[in-house]
Order: sequence, then C-alpha cells, then structure tokens
Amino acid sequence: MTGHQRRRGGAGRGRGAHGAVLGSRPAHSVRLPPPARPGPRGVPAVAYTAPERTVPWLRVGAAYAWRLILVGIVVYGLFTILGRFQLVAVALFLAFVLTAILRPVADLLNRVLPRPLSVAVALVGSILLLLGLLALVGNAVAGESAKLAGEFRGGIHQIEQWLQRPPFRLGPGRLAELQRQVMHYLSTHGSSLLGSAVSGLGRVVEVVTGIALALFSAVFFIHSGERLWGWARDQLLPARAREGWDRAGRAAWHTFAGYTRGIIIVAATNAVLVGIALLLLRVPLALPLALLEFFAAFVPLVGSPVALGVATVVALAGRGPVTAALVLALIVVIGQLEGHVLHPLVMSWAVRLHPLAVAVSVIAGSIVAGVIGAVVAVPLISVVWAVLRALRAVPP
Repeated sequence: MTGHQRRRGGAGRGRGAHGAVLGSRPAHSVRLPPPARPGPRGVPAVAYTAPERTVPWLRVGAAYAWRLILVGIVVYGLFTILGRFQLVAVALFLAFVLTAILRPVADLLNRVLPRPLSVAVALVGSILLLLGLLALVGNAVAGESAKLAGEFRGGIHQIEQWLQRPPFRLGPGRLAELQRQVMHYLSTHGSSLLGSAVSGLGRVVEVVTGIALALFSAVFFIHSGERLWGWARDQLLPARAREGWDRAGRAAWHTFAGYTRGIIIVAATNAVLVGIALLLLRVPLALPLALLEFFAAFVPLVGSPVALGVATVVALAGRGPVTAALVLALIVVIGQLEGHVLHPLVMSWAVRLHPLAVAVSVIAGSIVAGVIGAVVAVPLISVVWAVLRALRAVPP
C-alpha cells in the first residue's frame, strides 16, 4: 500500500457513517437573507424585513414627512424675515404691480419716444389719472355730504321703526341707549383714542415712505427689468442652474403679470357694473361706492361681498329697505358673473387655482399679515405653483 493510499485510508477511518469528521460540530443549514425586492416609487430596492413588508407606506410617509418639515421651516423663516421687513416687502410688491400694469404702456410709447421718456410719461400719467379720480370722488362726497347726512338720519329712523316690528320687537329707546353707550365710550377712552391717532400718524409716514420706495423701484423695473434679472441670475446662481431658474423666473413673471392685469380688468368691470346699478337705483355716493368695489375686488372671494355690503347699508339708510334688497340681489348677480364668466375668460393666461386653494390662501394670508396678506396670498401661491411647474418641466 502506498503512502497516498494509507493517507486516504486514514482519512476514511476518521469519518463517520455520513462522511462527517469525528469530533467536529454537527452540520447545520444556513438560511440566506430574503432576496431584494423593489421598493415603492422613489425608494431603492432593499431587503425588507417582515415588519417593513407589512407597512411599506410607512417608509414613503417618513421620507416625505421630513422633507415637508424642512420646507415648513424654510417657509416659516422666510415669512419671519419678511415680517421684519414688511414695509420693504410691500413696497416691492407694489412696484411689481406697477411694472405689470405700466410695462406694456411704456413699451408702446417706446416706439415713438426714447425709453427714459416713455417710462416717465407712463408713470407720471398714471399718477395724475389716479389723483384725478380721487379728486372726483372727494368732490362727489363733499357735494352729497349734507344730503347724505339728512337721508342717513331719516334712514336711521326707518331702521328703528323696522326693528320695533316683528320678528325683532326691540324697544323704541334701544338705539338711543346704544348711542349713549357709544358717546360714553368715546368720552372715557378719549386719551387712548388720541394716542392711537398719534401712532396712526407714524403709520402715515411709513405709508408715504413705502409709496416712494415703490415708485423708485418701479422706475428701474419698467426701464430695465430684464437686465436686472439677467444680472441677478448670472451673479447669484451657479452656471449649471441658470437655465432652469431662468425658465422658472420668466414663468413666475408671466404668471404674476397675467394675474395682476386680469384682476384689474375684473375689478374695473365690477366697479362699472356696480356704479351703473347704484346710479339707476339713485343710491347716494354711487361713485365712491363703485371705487370701493374696485379696490375691494383685489381680495378674492370676500372683497366684493364686503364692499357691496357697505353699499347695501348706505342704500338702506338713504333709500329704504326696497332699494337695499335690490342692492343685495346685485351682490348675488355680480358674484355669479365674476365667478363663472369674468374669471374663466380674463384669467386664462394666468395659473387658475381651485376655489378651495384660493379660499385657504386668502384666510391664511389674512391670519399672517391681515389685509395685506389677503391681497398678496393668491398671486404668491400662483407664482410658487408656476415656478414648481417650470422647474419640473424638461427643457426641449
């Protein structure tokens, strides 16, 4: 027997009946991990354990949750910074509004005039037009103030008689008691009201400063807004991100300008309709109420009803309950016309938001910044949505 055979025999003698080496650990099966399964959309393929396989939506929800928390922190910080510089933010917003309105006028005048002169004519002409309109309204108020005071006293007497009948059945001296309470409040809180008036003078100074800053900024935006945007894009953005953000910036301006021009057309149409209806019904102060309707239309959903509610009160005091009922019916008609005809036709070039999104935006904006927030909320949401769509779009 050779040495090789002896070694094989020795190895055979050292194994058991099943070929296992004597004195070694018994053989056992090894369970391999489960194969990798593709995860949900956006989640890489991983080997899920049993709890993870039972709730796959939990991983997706957690992935979105921390991103939403991060976005919320950024938005909160942005609004906090804007709150610190509210005057500057409002002035720049007003400058953008003026640019959206007057830029087409300046471009049209630029065909026959130099660019600086066309900008000056457009801006100064719009200011003179606004001042003339305000002077006309002030003249109308001054001319009808004496007549309106007498009609208002008669209207208050009619309202008192109306409240004495069913279903209210108020006592005849209830309104007189209310007037005495108001006069008592004014006499006891005169110092605090005076302090509020003095602080109001400071707000007037802030308003004048904001208007001056808005006009100063609008001059440069109208004259050379594209050059300013190109400079900011090239200086603040990296080279690879410039194309995408340039597309997003142009989409944002297109949306903002379209919304601004559209809401002005809608507000002017509402004001003309309200003015004609109030003149036909011979309601006092028809022109100032029409102007109030114009400015109130800039607050979507709630502005026009509030302005027409004021017109209803004036009609009730000046012309009686029948005319007030007709003005109230006018609120419903103009609301339907605005919601179903004007907005779909005029706002076709801007981002059309769902009415629920508009309502939530207006309420949230009013909570954050009052009337200014309610005015700014809808165009801000429209611009943000346009930017997101532009950034997600694949360039041709």
